[in-house]
Amino acid sequence: MIDLEPYQQSFDGEPGYLDWASFGPLSPAVRAESSADAELLGSGRRSSIDLVAEHARDTQELVAELWGVDAAQVTLQPSTTIGLMQAIHGLSGTLMLSRAEHASLTVTAARASEARGLDLQWLDPVDGRVTAEVVREALTDDTTALAVSLVDARTGHRVDLTALREVLGDRLLIVNAAQGAGTLQAEFSAADVVSASGSTWLRAGRGTGFAWFGQRALERLVPVLSGVTGAEPDDGSGDVPPPVASAQAFTISVPDALAAARLATALREVRDVGVDVIERELAQRTGDVMFMADRYEVPVLTPREAESRAGIVTLAPAVRDAAPLAASLANHGITVTVRANLVRVAPHVGSGANTLRLFGDALAAFAATRVW
Repeated sequence: MIDLEPYQQSFDGEPGYLDWASFGPLSPAVRAESSADAELLGSGRRSSIDLVAEHARDTQELVAELWGVDAAQVTLQPSTTIGLMQAIHGLSGTLMLSRAEHASLTVTAARASEARGLDLQWLDPVDGRVTAEVVREALTDDTTALAVSLVDARTGHRVDLTALREVLGDRLLIVNAAQGAGTLQAEFSAADVVSASGSTWLRAGRGTGFAWFGQRALERLVPVLSGVTGAEPDDGSGDVPPPVASAQAFTISVPDALAAARLATALREVRDVGVDVIERELAQRTGDVMFMADRYEVPVLTPREAESRAGIVTLAPAVRDAAPLAASLANHGITVTVRANLVRVAPHVGSGANTLRLFGDALAAFAATRVW
């Protein structure tokens, strides 16, 4: 049986942080690895530089292990968004996506439409949730791909990748997994492109993006944004070399070795504990947040079913209550994201009793002054 306690104890920040969907404070192991590798890169020794560079390959293998995919099809990217840009700018035909999606998808799709003539098929689901039923009703013969978030950053709704694959048939499925990587078990191989990063739940810091390109994606996508690392070796002829016939065609330049070191360390921490263990524990934390919200009659937008949510619980107070609720949370030392009158609460496995107690106290104080 896996002992979760050492992993929980590695969350060494001050109580009150419930904003893991926005940024994940770096773990002690990641901070230590980053410092050690920075010293190696400062030595000027070729052996030290090469040693740090090996983290890129380690990261590809760890992602492949956690997602159940081929390591040769995993690429390192500067961010989730750039991984998505590689896929969406390489598309042709018609891309389906929701207007309520995260900007990493909507803005990228709009720019690809403007620059490359990609047709966009917008979804407007009533509750903002992209489900297999919503996609089935909207599909046309012209639809060539669907872009969707594994976990909606606004509502916390978690999509069913297997169900989406069944509906889409052989159309491409492009997934933004930023809010689920390292915390959710999913059938990632049901997708064709999955992009994520280590800057939130993995606690690896920014610059730690990664993306997987399945075989169907490699056959259909054009590597429009392919850079020097995505090209065949220069043969000295003076001709510009073509893209390589692999997932590496969807890369721009040599990855940041320090970022790769941070990401590899973070992925090992998750692998050693087990994503299934983390997912179960996180479901308890989100359940606790929902319980407290119900206790003080704060409406919850996030799905109640554990299989339909991840680490995000979105509170939807009445418009007049949004500012007072946000103020009470801030006054009690709680860090959350407040946007468009919604309060996004994102605990992690290491969000302990003290943090949840502060959260409860903030809700109690808000409820005591609320005007009905």
